Amino acid sequence: MSSFLARRFGFTLVILVLISVITFGIFFWLSPDPAVSICGKACTPATIGTIREQLGLDRPFFVQYAQFVTDFFTGSTYGTGPTAVRCSFPCLGFSFQTHQAVWAMIASRLPVSITVAVGAAVTWLLAGVIGGVLGGVKEGTWWDRGALVVALGSISLPNYFVALILQYLLVVQLQILPFPSAVTFGEDPLRWFETYLMPWLVLGFGYAAMYLRLVRTNVIDTLNENFYRTARAKGLPTSLVLRRHALRPALTPVVTMFGMDFAALLGGAIIVETVFGLNGVGKLTADSITKNDQPVIMGVTLLVACFVVVANLVVDVLYTALDPRVRTSG
Repeated sequence: MSSFLARRFGFTLVILVLISVITFGIFFWLSPDPAVSICGKACTPATIGTIREQLGLDRPFFVQYAQFVTDFFTGSTYGTGPTAVRCSFPCLGFSFQTHQAVWAMIASRLPVSITVAVGAAVTWLLAGVIGGVLGGVKEGTWWDRGALVVALGSISLPNYFVALILQYLLVVQLQILPFPSAVTFGEDPLRWFETYLMPWLVLGFGYAAMYLRLVRTNVIDTLNENFYRTARAKGLPTSLVLRRHALRPALTPVVTMFGMDFAALLGGAIIVETVFGLNGVGKLTADSITKNDQPVIMGVTLLVACFVVVANLVVDVLYTALDPRVRTSG
């Protein structure tokens, strides 16, 4: 197991380095020149050149990348005197628009994105797994057919459409929920729950449908396996056989999907956070794309990549505990 973890950890580091190089290259060669957007409309080539020199954009690619990696570990300072801004490890540079440290900007928005991601994850896991298990056990019944119809409908509807419909029905017409507000759990737990309930439902609605179909299919396949029939033939209770022998192999693929989906949500649900006005990483990304604030966009991209790669590593380790058929050498 130790050698397996060492190999996977080394592979994870290699992937992160490659992602950083590719991401940096995309912004270096393919993105619009940030000096032009910073300079504004009434701008001369000389002024653009001065801005590029101040930002270090006139240097070769590998020089800029080496400086980015060095600053990431050792930190960097923007400006001089009392107005200077300092960022320490992990330093992702400074915003072209606000001159704030990118990591500080992301870290200040992470609590909102984590709240959205965790709540949505709980919602879609409960709805998807429970609905999928019941649909697999009760294959062909009205419950199974109804769940599949709902799942198909939820997959077909885009998030922004569901978000707008929920806002119109629950906030405007029925007035069951208030408009989302920037309130913390410590200030008003009930208002906090009401603020995040619609984002949780919107994100969980689509994901739950995918999990429901996956779990249902896996449960049906597992119930037709010989080891399940043998356990039933021995006279063991149905609930015990289902819990110990059927659910573990049926839920193994769910672990893979959940790790990837949750990691991606931590990077920011752009549409949902924008529609509901939540100041999370997703809304920060949308605003940065509009302003062509490349350091912030690149910082969020690297953060999402890190979440996904680390989640993949965790999933590989959990596989050995969830499914005895999975074996690792070394």
